[in-house]
Amino acid sequence: MAAVFLVMLYEYSPLFYISVVSLCFVITAAMVLGWFGFDVPVILRSSDDADSSWNIPEKRMVQKTNPFSLQIGITPSSVAEGMALRPGCLERCVLSCYWGCSVQALQAALHTHQHGLILSTPQVFQEALHSQYQHCQTFHVAKGDLEECISQMPADLGAVDFGLMPRSCYPLVALLTLADEEARDVYDIVANVTVVHVPDDKYRMSARILFQYLLTAQGNMFELKPLFMSAEEGGQVDLSGPTPAMEEEEEEPGAEGMEPTAESEAEGEGTPGVGRDCVVCQNAPVNRVLLPCRHTCLCEGCVARFQHCPMCRAFVLESFALSQQLPAGEEEEDE
Repeated sequence: MAAVFLVMLYEYSPLFYISVVSLCFVITAAMVLGWFGFDVPVILRSSDDADSSWNIPEKRMVQKTNPFSLQIGITPSSVAEGMALRPGCLERCVLSCYWGCSVQALQAALHTHQHGLILSTPQVFQEALHSQYQHCQTFHVAKGDLEECISQMPADLGAVDFGLMPRSCYPLVALLTLADEEARDVYDIVANVTVVHVPDDKYRMSARILFQYLLTAQGNMFELKPLFMSAEEGGQVDLSGPTPAMEEEEEEPGAEGMEPTAESEAEGEGTPGVGRDCVVCQNAPVNRVLLPCRHTCLCEGCVARFQHCPMCRAFVLESFALSQQLPAGEEEEDE
């Protein structure tokens, strides 16, 4: 009887075709979802829906003061004529210049710092290098002194270059350490290691800082990078003096390599509330740093509405506040 009914439905009604096609579609859709999972792909989601609110974890941060600053002087530099360095420190410091420092020796020394041997003095740093450098020169820098220090290799060494690329040694490695033992107990940052390129006969690229690292008393290492701001905004950055560095609270000791870095936590911070408004509401001042992309473009009220960074579209995993601001209602009451 059922077979007769299906034959009659097939002959007299187009609903049979519709039913068969629908059944095939449902079976196919079920097989696809069963294979790839029933979750909706991320690409189909609207991450910037104004009605949605994302629970972005709050990153706990604490501000640390960097007592060291080191810049290249304006005097023309070369291996034969020497290198001009201009330190600027909040305390009395010792500037140690290591010419022709082995690349492997420096990396090994930084590795030992992360594993218990704190490089807080020039003597400990030299022991970690195992004397794998051609010449060392030391300067004592007074507190707040911005006078240039001219470091030069002795003429009797006859060094005019450091070979062709890739090189096995850095032209110059500058180490800044605190001179007073009492100051080392005050600052978490105990040393500044700067790798400098010096022009020579083989490689005439202008003098510049290649790498700059901050070493902490907890065995962490952070890499510093130049900070650039838009010239159209009229903002100028003075890097001549020491600047605060942002560090994660209860930071675990850095693993092998150069992670974590200060740049990965603080690049793009900007100055909260100084001529910068939220790119979304254009009303409240920027006060949120998005991680891991490090873009600073949202205010406290708009940060919960975005799963992607408005600037680069990267996923936002964490964020932290540049300053603790009171809600608008509380600010009006205080006034």
